[in-house]
Amino acid sequence: MPVKIRLQRHGRKGYAYYHIVIADSRAPRDGKFIERIGSYNPNTNPATVDLKFDRALYWLTTGAQPTDTTRNILSAEGVLMKKHLLEGVKKGAFDAAEADKRFEAWKSSKEANVNKTKEQLVAEKQAAAKVRLAAEAEVNKAKAAELAKKKAEAVAAVAETAVVETAVAETAVETPVTEEAATE
Repeated sequence: MPVKIRLQRHGRKGYAYYHIVIADSRAPRDGKFIERIGSYNPNTNPATVDLKFDRALYWLTTGAQPTDTTRNILSAEGVLMKKHLLEGVKKGAFDAAEADKRFEAWKSSKEANVNKTKEQLVAEKQAAAKVRLAAEAEVNKAKAAELAKKKAEAVAAVAETAVVETAVAETAVETPVTEEAATE
């Protein structure tokens, strides 16, 4: 029975996440499987991988063939590196302690790169937020200046209408007197 390490699609349309499974190659993609060894969520940045490292290594050493995408995932998680180092121990190139030392060095450098990437993403996000805030402050300043100008125009218009109304009231008071005087 040819065994594959492959992805099983789950989630809704446009927002897929995957289970990493061991399955017979003849089984359908989302069908029957032998064992679930992890999950992969490409929707996060960076992608989230939860993997049972020991089980993945076991299945690789027993001959399970990963698909292209799972091979990339297993490589990024270090399963293929560990398998490679164990084969070196089996051939006598170095001992198990040296293999563990090399694997830990590789793993620490990988974690450092991932942490650096995460920090860079956070820094970019904060910089973008500062730029948006500055742009919004400029827009608010422009709106405030425009509003102040409109208020000043409104006050001037109210003052002008008040002057006109007082002038009209004064002429209205004077006009009836003159009309009465003219009629007498």
